[in-house]
Parts: sequence; C-alpha cells; structure tokens
Amino acid sequence: MTTEIMGILNVTPDSFSDGGRFSDLERALEQAFRLAEEGASIIDIGGESTRPGATPVCREEELRRVLPVIESLAGRVSARLSIDTYKPEVAEACLRAGASMINDITGLRDTRMASVAAAHGAAVVIMHMRGTPATMAHETAYSDVVAEVKEFLGRQAATARAIGVGEIILDPGIGFAKTAAQSFELLRRLSEFSDLGYPLLIGPSRKSFLSTLPGMESPADRLEGSLAASVIGVMNGAAIVRVHDVRQCRQALAVADAVKG
Repeated sequence: MTTEIMGILNVTPDSFSDGGRFSDLERALEQAFRLAEEGASIIDIGGESTRPGATPVCREEELRRVLPVIESLAGRVSARLSIDTYKPEVAEACLRAGASMINDITGLRDTRMASVAAAHGAAVVIMHMRGTPATMAHETAYSDVVAEVKEFLGRQAATARAIGVGEIILDPGIGFAKTAAQSFELLRRLSEFSDLGYPLLIGPSRKSFLSTLPGMESPADRLEGSLAASVIGVMNGAAIVRVHDVRQCRQALAVADAVKG
C-alpha cells in the first residue's frame, strides 16, 4: 500500500516554517497545485498558526484567510481538501465550500466538531494535544507518554464514532505538548497505536524536536531530518504523513513502501 501524503498549506502570516509565503490567494493556489502535482493526496489548509506560543485568531479572521482558498480549489485539484481548525464554525463553513476533511489539533475536545463532521460526511483527524499552542510547552508531564496519548485517542475516537463520524484518523501529536525525547519515543513506539484500529497520521515535518540534533537548528535545516522521521514513522505503522516538502517525501516514502512490500 502506498503511504498517503498530506501537503501543508499555511495561509497565515506567522507559521513557524513558511509564515507569510502563501497568505496571498494567488500564491496559495499555486502552492496547492504544486503540492498535488508532487504527490499529495490531501492538502491541509490552515488559517491559524499552531506553533508553540502562537496567538489565537478569531473565527472571522480565520475564515477570511481560508475560505477563498478552499472555494477556489474545490473541483479544480485532485487532492482532498482538509481544513486545519479546532473551531466547529470554521470547519462547517469550509465543508460547505468544498473541504471533505477536518484536522483538529485539539482532538475533538469540542464535541460539536464531531457533529459537524458527521452531518457533512467528513473525515476527521483526531490529534492529541494538551493545553493550547500558547501553553502546551508547559504541559509535558507524563508517566508514560504513549499510554496516555493512546488512551486519549481511543476515547475520542469512540466518541466520534458514536456521534456518527465515518472516517477517523488518529495523530499522536508529535511536538504538541511533548518534549523532544517524548516525540522521539512516540515515533519509536508508534506501532503500539495499531490496535486502536484506525489509520495513523504523523506530522514531524520541520518541527522543533529535530532541533535537538546537530545541524537542525532552524526549520530550513530540517529537510533530511524530517524525511528520516517520516520514513521511521511509516515503517512503524503510519498510513499518512503531513509534510511541507512533498516531492522529497514522496521519493523517500517510495523506498519505505517498497521495503514494506
């Protein structure tokens, strides 16, 4: 089976890696078509930065950023359109505009999100995170990070299923309320999530946990490290990887998929 790639499209002025590059509609559309051409089967469109310490934006501003992109891409690109949001109102507007997936970094803490997804027949990515992007760096105390993340994801998936969500994907939230050591542990023990029975998504691309390794201090220096993390994740059970560098990741994952057979 070929691993799916979720290409990242941040239409924000302040994302940690590419903030501001695609906040213009024309550039955002060019990037979306490029991601699809390079091999992304999903394009994840985000209008609010979730980097550590990020300032929240109101739903009106978030919609101002993402709706024109989704409306312009709907029916014009082969990849599925995902909206990266934790606000049910934003998700619903984007699903009406042509998105078919919700990527919720808060893991459906607001149960209205599951109801929105169920009503529109949308897929949901349930991610684990404690606190908020502004506070998560101080929420990293776990007795067993894998066991506690797994328990949360299993519980939230069961809730979503009961509400009527048909397609559920689980994301352990590498880098979100996790230390670097905990993020590496999640990658190493990712196979332990398989018995939950849902596809796994990982998002290690250019994240700061890689900066603890030599030569990867800035996001621009983390391509090779991101590729290595993605391959390790796939070998340990990930079905989808969320990345900035689709072309390079597609090539690296072709090797991993060939080894897996």
